[in-house]
Amino acid sequence: MAIIGGVFGLGVPELIIILVIILIIFGAGRLPEIAGSLAKSIKAFKKATKEPDEIDVTAKTPSAADSREKVEKPPQAG
Repeated sequence: MAIIGGVFGLGVPELIIILVIILIIFGAGRLPEIAGSLAKSIKAFKKATKEPDEIDVTAKTPSAADSREKVEKPPQAG
């Protein structure tokens, strides 16, 4: 709680008011679901910021389907 209070300037009374408003809006039954979703989101965000950027440097070779599409068909007489 000290981290939140230090960063946003919120004290315990303000946090309690915010939690009561959230409880009124979403209800007591959905709070665990919301908290779990929030925790997963934070964990995914932290993981994404710590992972190095992946760059694909492998050379792409044309597949057989690509080479068949590039071959021009001769005009048919008729």
